Amino acid sequence: MSSKYVNEVLADVRAKNADQSEFLQAVEEVLMTLDPVLKANPQYEEAAILERLVVPERILIFRVPWIDDKGKVRVNKGYRVQFNSAIGPYKGGLRFDPTVNLSILKFLGFEQVFKNSLTTLPMGGAKGGANFNPKQSPHTPGKRCSDSEVMRFCQSFMTELFHHIGPNTDVPAGDMNVGGREIGYLFGQYKRIANEWTGVLTGKGLAFGGSLIRPEATGYGDVYFAENMLATRKDTLEGKVCAISGSGNVASFAAQKLVRLGAKVVTLSDRSGTLYVKDGYTEKLIEAVMNLKTVKRGELSELAKAGKFFKGANPWQIADKLDCAFPCSRQNELDGKDAAYLVKHGVILVGEGANMPSTPDAIETFLKAKVLFSPGKASNAGGVATSGLEMSQNSERMTWSSEQVDAKLKGIMKAIHDNAYEAAAKYGKKGNYVVGANIAGFVKVADAMVAQGIV
Repeated sequence: MSSKYVNEVLADVRAKNADQSEFLQAVEEVLMTLDPVLKANPQYEEAAILERLVVPERILIFRVPWIDDKGKVRVNKGYRVQFNSAIGPYKGGLRFDPTVNLSILKFLGFEQVFKNSLTTLPMGGAKGGANFNPKQSPHTPGKRCSDSEVMRFCQSFMTELFHHIGPNTDVPAGDMNVGGREIGYLFGQYKRIANEWTGVLTGKGLAFGGSLIRPEATGYGDVYFAENMLATRKDTLEGKVCAISGSGNVASFAAQKLVRLGAKVVTLSDRSGTLYVKDGYTEKLIEAVMNLKTVKRGELSELAKAGKFFKGANPWQIADKLDCAFPCSRQNELDGKDAAYLVKHGVILVGEGANMPSTPDAIETFLKAKVLFSPGKASNAGGVATSGLEMSQNSERMTWSSEQVDAKLKGIMKAIHDNAYEAAAKYGKKGNYVVGANIAGFVKVADAMVAQGIV
């Protein structure tokens, strides 16, 4: 049972955000785990920390007009949710996708607050994007937007966002459908308007201030976190059969790292379906997937001959035997039925590489079965951690080697794991990384808010 304080705050949030299901899910998931730390620290209730924490400091909504290749004016809606800056400048990605709405961005921004806190780096939480779809041309069905159309959209988007960001205010990065191409166009427009070179975006190309290991960081970090979880049971990833969802940077680099550590990856997926390779993906096949997605910008079905392709299916109920699952695609992609199948077929570890990819009933199933389960705000934090390292390199006008960045990433992921593990143990929930990550992330932000007064 939750405390009266938590229940009152949740009731107020539900009443005021009744149409925002994703945001409500994220808030409930965090607040329902905080009773132990709230009881031990009455100053948080006295300072109304929960009431303040669930309301973004600022929400920006703006129009994005642009011209397509046929000369027609198009208009999209842009957003930036600047959620909390108690421990540092706002930090979080930009997402270009037709599913983008205020509920999704508020959920992502809220999660980002705790994720960034867990990294040990001084970064606040934010999220943004637009309901623009670079994968669908506005004038030619079945075709993608051209590079020129994406550039014009990004330039228009940045023309407005420019007023609200800066290296010490808000440092956006990429997210779904916002990769190196989009970040390059956004950075170019910012530099053009500001008339200065500054590290205002992360995920930049190596030629203009980007960091080595940044594309790999979220996927690698997810795997490093899994290694730390298994180590608590004196186990390793070697020989483990792994299912992964997604086929973008997070999924592909998680697959690459798993294969290099001796695991067998049997699935990757996208919106067209799942490619199952019973004998395991090779590094060469993973590289083909990366090329398909980042260069050709195609669908996974184009590689169907490499294994068995399941059209329109997710990867969770395909293999007969699995040890580990890494959901790396999108929110709520793995539900209770999927979780029950995974537990029945031997899964001992689930490492979230996406943001909130498991539904509440799925998480409950994993925890009841004593599966090692890491929430995305912990195991997905490698990307933003390396973005923080990119910010440091930009400030110093330096570039660190791959080995340096990877070593720092490993260290950060171990620190996140250990902080979550120890926080859970301290409050009587040993081995529960959901509770541990929420409490560890919350305490740092809450203490900063108390120290800074009612602002």
